[in-house]
Amino acid sequence: IDDDMAGTIAWEHEEYKCTEQPEDHYEHFTVSRKNGCRNRLVCKYTTESDTAIAGKDFEPTSGTVVFEDGVVTATVSVKILARGRYHASECFRVVLTDIEEGQGAKFDETTDGGSDSCIMTVQIVSCQKEMERIDMLMKNLRSTWDKAKIGHANWKDQFTAALFVNGGEDHGEGEEEEAPTVKDKVMHVVTLPWKVLFAFCPPTDYCGGWLCFCCSLFMIGLVTVIIGDLANLLGCALPFMENEITA
Repeated sequence: IDDDMAGTIAWEHEEYKCTEQPEDHYEHFTVSRKNGCRNRLVCKYTTESDTAIAGKDFEPTSGTVVFEDGVVTATVSVKILARGRYHASECFRVVLTDIEEGQGAKFDETTDGGSDSCIMTVQIVSCQKEMERIDMLMKNLRSTWDKAKIGHANWKDQFTAALFVNGGEDHGEGEEEEAPTVKDKVMHVVTLPWKVLFAFCPPTDYCGGWLCFCCSLFMIGLVTVIIGDLANLLGCALPFMENEITA
């Protein structure tokens, strides 16, 4: 370092890649002062939108970079906004301009921006861990949805079996379809209310079978109450029956 010169200003990295975080966070970029560190040096900086939009992907920022006498590095901080990117990347620029203090200081002509400015391109990329977490959630949702579709089909089949004689069974290819007998039709009419009632009990595909278990207990309790009341009514209608028989 030549202590007698103001120095040349440049970004430590012309291209910078940062990873999006679950919450808003600050990224810190280093500005270097090369080939001299004499006197105080001040220049301006500002952010510029590209595919990343100010206020949406990052917080627009501007200010001044100050190098005190003998200082060779300074830091610029920009707030990166969490947006839930998935397999996406956006970029924006941070530009150094207008050297206000530091006689003889200049921007590095070999970098982006030439002698008038110094430009750093910042790329915001998706977080790999967040993408893996989203992929796992989507996989679980697809699995749950597939199970739900099977459950819907099974529940529909329960009502079909309840409403049609002999359950409306489909016969395989080459099998002769047997017409329901009179007995089948009579029993279907007699048991139809109970078939329809118990068809509302969901299949075991939901909630790991617990919903079916709880509904089944409720149905059993309901049938027990109905049968108990009918038994009491029968006991009232037939006076020769004792309570011990109908209880």
